[in-house]
Amino acid sequence: MAIKSSQTLVSEALKEIKTISTDEAHSMVTGNQCNLIDIRDIRELQNEGQIEEANHIPRGMLEFWLDPESAYFKEGKFDLNKEMVLFCAGGLRSALAAKSLKDMGFKKVSHIDGGFAALKQSKFKIT
Repeated sequence: MAIKSSQTLVSEALKEIKTISTDEAHSMVTGNQCNLIDIRDIRELQNEGQIEEANHIPRGMLEFWLDPESAYFKEGKFDLNKEMVLFCAGGLRSALAAKSLKDMGFKKVSHIDGGFAALKQSKFKIT
């Protein structure tokens, strides 16, 4: 049985989703145009810090927390009409996660090129 590699899945996702720069993300956040969502594991946040304006959704819960039909839906926590801007540590998980949200029917979804590593070098404040 041949399986697709994780790199193939990421490559396919990158063809279907919108990738934005840290500067684009920063202007969207300061303009209150998006939900900035950190999908890293809680241990990554504790060890490496967080972006001040970001909301945390663990990757494994993303689809459930953003699905109004799910028992895990976070009512009122996110504006579902705004763009969902995702990031992880380097951009691989967020690419897959952005594709998943697109597959769910979210129209305004993007992920940040370079993830948290790039965000640390940007205008965003780390806490």
